[in-house]
Amino acid sequence: MDAATDAALLHSVADGVATIVISHPAKRNAMTAAMWRALPELLTGLADDPAVRVLVLTGAGPTFCAGADISSLTGTAGDAAAPGATGAAGAPDPRDLAVAAEESLAAFPKPTLAAIRGFCVGGGSQLAAACDLRFAEEGASFGVTPARLGIVYRASSTRRLASLVGPAWAKYLLFSAELIGAETALRAGFLNELLPAGQLDKRVAEFTRILASRSALTQAAAKEFADDRTDRDAYWEDQAAGSEDTAEGVAAFLERRAPRFTWTP
Repeated sequence: MDAATDAALLHSVADGVATIVISHPAKRNAMTAAMWRALPELLTGLADDPAVRVLVLTGAGPTFCAGADISSLTGTAGDAAAPGATGAAGAPDPRDLAVAAEESLAAFPKPTLAAIRGFCVGGGSQLAAACDLRFAEEGASFGVTPARLGIVYRASSTRRLASLVGPAWAKYLLFSAELIGAETALRAGFLNELLPAGQLDKRVAEFTRILASRSALTQAAAKEFADDRTDRDAYWEDQAAGSEDTAEGVAAFLERRAPRFTWTP
């Protein structure tokens, strides 16, 4: 817990699903520098936990994440190394904190899903884009806002956004810094599913149960290939050959039962 701002990343694990909750209620779940720093280590621990099959990232209350804590951008919160700040001499580039968190989320070896309500803006949109899937509730708003502050996003963040929504929509969002509604975000390709009010938690629970029941071998290989890792065919062929998952999946299909997959990353 960040005592100065009552901000924290909360986490829990149940039934194969790890949930990380961005909690900073006073600032619409804006991320402080301490939260950016904490995320990679938290993700490493969850990635190494064999009980975790799926990761859900969400926000506390009615908002996903309103970006970076603006008070910390100028160091007024006593944290000059917040994302977007100039930083003290010798301090790491503040943008690197956000990018490191984003990249650690993108590299998480198991399926990740952002469950979004309310504002998903700036650094919040970076985190959502770094997840494999994005489900949102009606009424959510999305924006990529560095142009409001004169900040230049790292190339990796811009490319990730463009890979989701295409260059035209990425330029629209980055050039204008305007917010778009959930239906527009769905049409642009940023969202996978848009749920009626009150249905997000139920759908996320249902879908993560489905993900947790599927082959982790298939998911891990597909995740790498979908993210343009084209140099690992031989590795995944070896993994498949050494695993009993394929035989189990075929047997379960023929026997009309749920498969019991055993491969783990």
